[in-house]
Amino acid sequence: MFYKIADTLEPSTLEQCMKSHRQFVAVMTSEEWNATKDSFKMGIDLDIEYDRIHTTKAEVNYDSLTGGFTIPDKKDVAELSHEFTFALDEKGVVFIDDDGLAGMIVEDIRLTRRWRIPSYERFLYDFLNRLVFGDLAYLGNLEDELAAIEDKILAGKAGNESLVRITEIRRELLRLRIHYEQLGDLGIEFNENENSFFAEHNLRYFDMFAARVARLQDITTYLRDYSVQVRELYASQIAVNQNNTMTVLTVVTVIFMPLTLIVGWYGMNFRYMPELESPFAYPLVIIVSILIVVVSFYYFHKKKWL
Repeated sequence: MFYKIADTLEPSTLEQCMKSHRQFVAVMTSEEWNATKDSFKMGIDLDIEYDRIHTTKAEVNYDSLTGGFTIPDKKDVAELSHEFTFALDEKGVVFIDDDGLAGMIVEDIRLTRRWRIPSYERFLYDFLNRLVFGDLAYLGNLEDELAAIEDKILAGKAGNESLVRITEIRRELLRLRIHYEQLGDLGIEFNENENSFFAEHNLRYFDMFAARVARLQDITTYLRDYSVQVRELYASQIAVNQNNTMTVLTVVTVIFMPLTLIVGWYGMNFRYMPELESPFAYPLVIIVSILIVVVSFYYFHKKKWL
């Protein structure tokens, strides 16, 4: 797919893009790029590693700027990602995309964006913004989920699944924080404009994008700290429950220790124990045992140990 940048993205061809004075946008597969890359006449020092993309970054070449994008998939932020590369110079930008995300974003921009003052930099700004579109709402949902888990912990209804989910959220937030850091570095690289591919008066677009990513990074850092607090709250609640259980067991043990003493005492069966011959001995022992239990329960309840 080839487009020329006008007040919208106008569909075009490779030949028309090379002859036009307007900057172009191209979306190609790696196979198409290998077949036509010489036509773009970009001063690329090294081959683009479109099959080994691990980070979002931009690298300055002799007469071009190349790099890649690794965008976490919202369906599984911790594990899944969309990956594609790019190459650009003052004439235009080529996205080398076997994944499909770059093509979808460019087509969405073509269908929805119309610029009063069109420019190369404004297109790149809109493209970069699409990469973080919906992230603020996604982070808001994570915050709501952490708050709900916190409420469950305070209500004593949280189980192991809550701890597992907290761990998953922390892993997602770590991935997003790294993602935003890399996007911020890429925006700074664009803003430095080392090869003068961009108009100086339009570099503000990259400043705006870097500021937006920085805000997302701050929110992510806050949520990661919040998740640590929720996890610590869960651990403290477990400790409190364990302490309560141990308190109950201790109280029960203390209550029945005198009864154990009575059982042991009268279980010795000495021949001349006077109580053995008394008709009131057995009921008396029962009454004494009941009194011991009642008095003990009253005492521990008064001390608020039960």
